[in-house]
Amino acid sequence: MPTPPRLTDRHALNLHRARARADALFLHETARDDAQDRLGMVNRAFTDVAIVTPFPQVWRSAFPEARCLADDEVLDLEEASCDLVIHGLCLHWADDPVGQMIQCRRALRPDGLCLVLTLGGQTLHQLRAALGQAETELTGGLSPRVAPMGEIRDLGALLQRAGFALPVADSDPLTASYATPLHLMRELRAMGESNALAARLRRPTRRAVLLRAAEIYAQAFASEDGRVPATFEIITLTGWAPDASQPQPLRPGSAAQRLSDALGTSETPLND
Repeated sequence: MPTPPRLTDRHALNLHRARARADALFLHETARDDAQDRLGMVNRAFTDVAIVTPFPQVWRSAFPEARCLADDEVLDLEEASCDLVIHGLCLHWADDPVGQMIQCRRALRPDGLCLVLTLGGQTLHQLRAALGQAETELTGGLSPRVAPMGEIRDLGALLQRAGFALPVADSDPLTASYATPLHLMRELRAMGESNALAARLRRPTRRAVLLRAAEIYAQAFASEDGRVPATFEIITLTGWAPDASQPQPLRPGSAAQRLSDALGTSETPLND
């Protein structure tokens, strides 16, 4: 099989995560709480749980019996060893997101559940626009700065490509506000989410670019009190390992009642 292109400098990513502050991991805490709420609505108990996360300390408080593992290219998961796998807010750094999903499915027993929480394409759209415009103005080009994050339709398709049954995808945008764009950039560093792209510039960004980006950001997005918003879109993907007990789609043409009868309307045949 062809090797996927290298997106992430894993060494740099691990260094950034090692410098992350516990008080800046609110996105992971939000994802954890959302996963807990969703599982509370599932009418079954899960006994063999694995959580893929770079910050196991965030998840252990809610899932003390779960096994936490790193989001390595090859996940430390044995085949058919789990009835629940949670992929916790780290898929955007994966070189092969489909491969990550396939490994999660193989680790599930039949009718096991996979819950993926990942950052979506609307994440940091304000910062991306401001940095792009500033860099274009001052350097005449663009450099890779923010990890590519999929739109909900594309991410939902990952579940189908990985072979999950009953796939569902939904989006939950979250908006945080900061005193200035530079405060946001410092917060991203504290989250362990600094630029770790393999194709990034290997020299510090020019101060003039950062200051111009902050100016553009504030001009375009600042609220009346002068603070600037930052969007974080958390997309949740839900899929089940296939099992014969699950609901199956009906064969086309097998309906026992016409839709027009149910709606109380008349049916008008279309010409071929």
